[in-house]
Amino acid sequence: MDANLILGPAALLYGLFTLVLRFVAPQSRLFSKLEPMRTRWGHGPGTALHWFGYTLLPLFAGSVMVWASYFG
Repeated sequence: MDANLILGPAALLYGLFTLVLRFVAPQSRLFSKLEPMRTRWGHGPGTALHWFGYTLLPLFAGSVMVWASYFG
């Protein structure tokens, strides 16, 4: 079995979970690193980096892994 077929959907589910949680419960403990990132990088850039690293990147990487397992 291809590892991309396991890691890809897991990354997609994590990215979707954090995306939904950002709107449903933005004060969740899952986002405990958001405030330190805002403190270090500033409010806007820290929030953007957090969005990218914990939501957008897993969605993109998971999509690429699933695509690679089927078409690569």
